[in-house]
Amino acid sequence: MAEIVIGIFMIVTFLGMIIYCVKGYNLMVGFFSMATIWTVAALIGGLIDPNLAIGGAENPSTLVSILTAVYQDGPANYARSILVNVFFGALFGRVLMDTGIAGTLIRKVVELGGDKPRITMVLLCIVTSLCFTSMTGIGPVISIAVIVLPIMQSLGIAAPIALFAFMGSIMAGICANLTNFAQYHGILAGINEEMFANYTYDNYFVFGVIALIIALITTLVMANLALNKNKPSRAWAAPATADESVNAPWYSWISVVLPVVLVVTTKSPIIFAFIVSSLFALLTCGKLRGGFTEICRMLSKQFVDGAVDVAPMVGFLLTLSMFNEAAKFAAPYFSAIVGGIFPTSAFALAILFAVIMPLGFFRGPTNLVGCGTAIAVIVLSLTNWNPLFIYPIFAMATIVPQHIDITQSWVAWGLGYTKVSSREFMRFSIPTGWIAGAILCLIAFFMFG
Repeated sequence: MAEIVIGIFMIVTFLGMIIYCVKGYNLMVGFFSMATIWTVAALIGGLIDPNLAIGGAENPSTLVSILTAVYQDGPANYARSILVNVFFGALFGRVLMDTGIAGTLIRKVVELGGDKPRITMVLLCIVTSLCFTSMTGIGPVISIAVIVLPIMQSLGIAAPIALFAFMGSIMAGICANLTNFAQYHGILAGINEEMFANYTYDNYFVFGVIALIIALITTLVMANLALNKNKPSRAWAAPATADESVNAPWYSWISVVLPVVLVVTTKSPIIFAFIVSSLFALLTCGKLRGGFTEICRMLSKQFVDGAVDVAPMVGFLLTLSMFNEAAKFAAPYFSAIVGGIFPTSAFALAILFAVIMPLGFFRGPTNLVGCGTAIAVIVLSLTNWNPLFIYPIFAMATIVPQHIDITQSWVAWGLGYTKVSSREFMRFSIPTGWIAGAILCLIAFFMFG
């Protein structure tokens, strides 16, 4: 009986967290609070019924060991396995901005598209997707957005469509992003280390590329359908952007995808790939000049700027790791209520996730960087899943809705920057996320299920 009561209580708090996320409150505080509530609830359950004690009736965990697992080991392990990748990915993103490589690619695309709004929009979205296979953080997003969005709008593309197309292209790039792979892999490996011990980006790469293409096509189809109903009101050549005289040389452009190439072709560690790619970009753009002291100062500044770009995300990720650990303790109570909902068949699970894909919006119950960790604990405990299949399922249920969601930091910034309402944006984002995510869940089954 205690198991049922506590399980219901946890589900109620779970729903409360979803509402909290939708309202846009601070996520770091929210996930810290949830971690504490679930840990206390699990401890109370163990006191009421020793068979529900964490670790079991015969070998229950001590209070100190539980607190250590949630508030110390969780963040420490997360920082060691994930945050280092985030910081070096942010450094690389800052290098691409400071060298002018990202800006140059965008300007060249605009020259190629000319005064044709649809062609220019498609080309800009393709380049943006490629950039975000390696770049990460709100800083690079804003730096590119302030170039791309005015260009689209100057071509007569309505602000809601321009913002949606831009954010959708970022979402597509994130599908193959190295840093995000490390983040979601770390979350799932923290739940079941044995299952994901030998699963690497190399195993995911082909699916990641397919996901990028499907997500980008879905975004562009939706944007073009919207343009049919809201035709560009005017069309002229986009105005010149700042610093046009400082174009990065063509041979430096490979830097955008170089980290991915190094990881896939040479099996390089992710951090090493980011470092080599950053140095290649700086070297080919003539930035490694001015003496040793000046170069050191520049590199230090770029790392600091990159860290600032991802700083809002770091606190959130560390408290999320506490929530992840608490979710492990909460899983038996959750399973008592909803455990029977989830199938052990790969096909049935793919269909289920395709149907409930919209639940990944607003950091909902299928979103690993939202409330989805508790669900992941339950699903991963059901059977010995093939990681080639189960990782893409959870990754798509997280990436596709999350990165075109109004709770995403850079989407929230974009709404304010373009004066687009949340409702206008969601008219495009929710159908796109559902369609693209559902297709990719089915592709994951047919490839690996």
